Amino acid sequence: MVEKEFISASIKHTLEAGKFTWQAPSNIALVKYWGKEDIQIPKNASISFTLDHCATTTTFSFTPRDQAQNEIEFDIYFEGKKAENFKPKISTFFDRIVEYVPFIRNYSYTIDTSNSFPHSSGIASSASGMAALALGIMSIERKLNPGLTDDYFNKKASFLARLGSGSASRSIEGKLIMWGEHPRFIDSSDLYGIKAPIEVAPLFNTYHDCILLVDKGQKQVSSSVGHGLMHDHPFAASRFRQAEEHLTRLAKVLSTGDVEQFIQIVESEALSLHAMMMSSQPYFILMRPHTLEVIQKIWQFRKDTGSSVCFTLDAGANVHVLFPDNEQEQVYEFIKNELVGYCENGQYIRDKVGNGAKMR
Repeated sequence: MVEKEFISASIKHTLEAGKFTWQAPSNIALVKYWGKEDIQIPKNASISFTLDHCATTTTFSFTPRDQAQNEIEFDIYFEGKKAENFKPKISTFFDRIVEYVPFIRNYSYTIDTSNSFPHSSGIASSASGMAALALGIMSIERKLNPGLTDDYFNKKASFLARLGSGSASRSIEGKLIMWGEHPRFIDSSDLYGIKAPIEVAPLFNTYHDCILLVDKGQKQVSSSVGHGLMHDHPFAASRFRQAEEHLTRLAKVLSTGDVEQFIQIVESEALSLHAMMMSSQPYFILMRPHTLEVIQKIWQFRKDTGSSVCFTLDAGANVHVLFPDNEQEQVYEFIKNELVGYCENGQYIRDKVGNGAKMR
């Protein structure tokens, strides 16, 4: 689909007051996107596991206005408290999407949102938050135009979510989602995420992700700033080529079930992401000493036991421990015995691959 296909048809009527509640998952990228151009267009394609338990739940309430207004009127609450600091980002989001959903000018909104995980600590809260908000808006559009197909609904929700947070495009559906144009995959798009267009070996549909909360504090640098540092990065072109090659290889690995190659690609991607941050200007180290300790422990455990456990990282210090379902007892025992001590207050989140967003 092309961009103009996402512009809503002219709608004459207005809904009465109402609300929709959506729970949208976070996701963890296996091949990372890092660097963008224009408005949320990725410099390389990415692919992610949709998570199951780490999610944002958003109730999107709307009330008709006497007449349409250019400025979108809304209040936002985060975990029960008014969140004025969220308003600039949401306002920017509304400004970006109003061309595609002009009916949003006809209402004022109350947005009530909460996370099942710590906000702004390296778990993709912008992804799940913007996905839940986009789904609420699309629910209004479907109410106004009941003929929308599920395929169009999901693609447009992903398209809108992307305009708020690039990785949010991967938080609408599950279980493996690809976003960004890639020469090997003809249906891939920079505009929205798609279900991975490959046959996926059964073991990857039941993978686990245990998120070790090494540092629950505010990230040192936002993802938006981090992406911007790729514009003049001396290694940017090489990184984009690497990501393209990794995605080509990973697609084959996901089809064949080659866990050894999966580990190699996923861990390389995690370290490449952080290498880009460490070699940018200005430079940042997002890992913490405990992050490195955990990585070393995982490597040693894998060497000693032959386990298929591996790690990935997002743009933060927390470690995502990935492993197949048939190893969950062994790996969780390892986590409890050897890794919990590196977590802030001993906290970690047990998660797994999920099926995408749900209306509540």
